[in-house]
Amino acid sequence: MKILHVFKDYHPVVGGIQNHIQVLSSELAKDKNFEVEVLVTNTKSNSVTQYMDGVKVIKAGRITEVASTPISISMFKFMQEARPDILHLHFPYPLGELASLFFARCDKMVLTYHSDIVRQEKWLHLYMPFLKQLLRKVRVIICSNPNYIQGSNLLKKYIDKIEIIPYGIDVVRFENVDEIEVARIKKRYGNAIVLFVGRLCYYKGIKYLIEASKEVDAKFLLIGDGRYKSEFEDYVKKNNLEEKVVLLGEVREDELPHYYHAADLLVLPSTHRSEAFGIVLLEGMACGLPLITTELGTGTSFVNIHNHTGLVVPPCDSKALKEALNRILNNKELNLKFAQNAKERVKNEFSKEKMVESFKNLYYRILNT
Repeated sequence: MKILHVFKDYHPVVGGIQNHIQVLSSELAKDKNFEVEVLVTNTKSNSVTQYMDGVKVIKAGRITEVASTPISISMFKFMQEARPDILHLHFPYPLGELASLFFARCDKMVLTYHSDIVRQEKWLHLYMPFLKQLLRKVRVIICSNPNYIQGSNLLKKYIDKIEIIPYGIDVVRFENVDEIEVARIKKRYGNAIVLFVGRLCYYKGIKYLIEASKEVDAKFLLIGDGRYKSEFEDYVKKNNLEEKVVLLGEVREDELPHYYHAADLLVLPSTHRSEAFGIVLLEGMACGLPLITTELGTGTSFVNIHNHTGLVVPPCDSKALKEALNRILNNKELNLKFAQNAKERVKNEFSKEKMVESFKNLYYRILNT
């Protein structure tokens, strides 16, 4: 069975959706019953084809970017040439979806609805007629969690064709670490470490986290990069928090589990529904970390169960964030309880094996109908 995934970027571009597609594609490619291709845009103007972990990755040349959407004319050519048995779209990427709607030679399409379009509302108004046409055409709409459906006015209209398949990660990868490296991180930053992992963008709530750090006795490590990094660095300096808040930038994939194991908890203080799930939460859970998230009506509260795997606080509230941080950091028994529950939950509900098996069953069902 030939599967073609379509999105705007792929590894090594960092992002939750990109990582999800990479895990799903590479795991599917291990099964000889599947031939897997990925169609995305290149970061440069030329088109290239690469093979990564058994996956054929076609990167269509990018000519520009508009409203965070890479524009590629050759994307339409590659779509017209493709002959997949099942076309798997990853929303939101309007250009890829339009290419699929008008040029794809495959009538068996599924779409993973990763997130609402939140910030580019004026563009959404123009795109909506095409999006509705596409959602009517696809066989199945996949959503990572039930919470997001309830909060999405658009998804509610297509409830009859929605199926829930949660994201999954390689749990073993995050369990096995070099204890010497973990000890080195603890020695450098101290025994009380609050960790944030993610792109430094508008909806992550970083300023509220920095503000909360003023009254928390811990070192705050922020891993990730993005267009707002310099702004957050200036904010840290302005508040004289250089000794407390450290922006580490990007960390190599093989080093990341060490930081999770060195930390005392993982916090994701997001402020908008653009944070549809929070895959980094699964990584932290696999490393035995309690979680602090915000209530957005999305998958973050599906992953992190309040008072079971961690705490859920209101968004845009540094005071509530501070209180939650201190509650977990100052109560070892509570910390241990959340940590144990988190490890058990990620193994039972969010393993890559469970996710991939669910997608295989879906593909076979669609192919045979």
